[in-house]
Amino acid sequence: MSTSLYLLALGSNQCHPHLGSPREVVAAAAGLIDETLGRVLARSPIIASAPIGPSLRRYANATLVLDSALDPHELLTALQWLEAQLGRKRRGQRWRSRVIDLDIVLWSGGLVADPDLKVPHPLFRQRDFVLRPAAAIAPHWRDPLTGLTLAHLHARLTRRRPLPR
Repeated sequence: MSTSLYLLALGSNQCHPHLGSPREVVAAAAGLIDETLGRVLARSPIIASAPIGPSLRRYANATLVLDSALDPHELLTALQWLEAQLGRKRRGQRWRSRVIDLDIVLWSGGLVADPDLKVPHPLFRQRDFVLRPAAAIAPHWRDPLTGLTLAHLHARLTRRRPLPR
């Protein structure tokens, strides 16, 4: 059976009534992914990050490398089902507080571009909360659009820039 590698991003900024804090939700989601969707080959540390958009709560974020027999669309469906099982409700304002957010960032098969799924994730190059943990576990994985490694993309994002004159 043929498998693919995926880089997944996990994030939470709401407590779960049974799992606990956002950190515990992210850890539980990673465990559920490992048990049901393939084999997790690497997990990043869980980091804290500032919210984007209207949410005021800090996020717990992590990434993982998954070896899975699912194709990208099957994996997306499975991740959305898992989000719903953990209490995520897909309604209302974008970037609002959520129990869990699971995204496909990269796929070893390259690119997917359709209305329901875009791989690479369109915004991952601009997000330290994705690139920092991703570079920690898969520094040599290359972005198929830029050709740059995750380590290089993270260095570019976080490098010091001179102040304007």
